[in-house]
Amino acid sequence: MDLNSPIFKRIRMKKEPQPGPAERNCDHPGCELPGEHRAPKGRLREGQYFCFCLDHVREYNASYNYFRGMTDEDVAKYQKDDIVGHRPTWSMGVNRAGKGHREEGVDPEGFVDPAGVFRHARRPAEPKRTRYGLAAMKALNTLGLDETADAESIKARYKELVKRLHPDANGGDRSLEDRLREIIHAYNYLKSAKLA
Repeated sequence: MDLNSPIFKRIRMKKEPQPGPAERNCDHPGCELPGEHRAPKGRLREGQYFCFCLDHVREYNASYNYFRGMTDEDVAKYQKDDIVGHRPTWSMGVNRAGKGHREEGVDPEGFVDPAGVFRHARRPAEPKRTRYGLAAMKALNTLGLDETADAESIKARYKELVKRLHPDANGGDRSLEDRLREIIHAYNYLKSAKLA
C-alpha cells in the first residue's frame, strides 16, 4: 500500500490542534506560579482537583489524608469493602432466590407452572445406599444377601447359617462343611471391610 498516493492525500483530514491546558495559577494562597500539578480535593469531593506548583503539591501530598475525619471503624469498613470494589457480594453457593436473599413476594417453592413444563412432582429423596466393591458383593451373595443389607442383618444372617450348617446341628454330617467354610470366609471378609 502506497501511503503517498494522490488518493490518500485527497481523503486525509487535517487534525485540528488540541487546545492546551489553560494557564492557571497555583491554588495555594499568595502563590503566583503556574499550577501545573493536580492534587485531589478530598474524600467528599471526588473528581475535583487543586492545581499547585511543584513545591506546594509536594507540601499538600505530604499532609494529605483521605480518611481524615473518619472513625477507626469507618476506615476498617471502607477497607473491607474496597477488597471487592465496593460492590455487593454474596456467599459462595447462594443465589438470590436462596436462603437469606429472597425477594419479597417471590416464593421459590410455590411457583406457578401455567404451561405445565414442570409437571413432574418432586420425588422424595431415596435413602443413601452404601456402594460395595466386587469382593463385598460376592461375600454378600454367599450369605444370600443383596446390597441393601446393613451390619445387623449381615450378622443375623451369618448366625442363622452357621447354626443350620454346623455338623453338630446335623448329627455329625460333614457334607455341608465346605459351604460352612465359604460362609465363615465371606463373613470374615465383611468384618475386615468393616461392613459387618
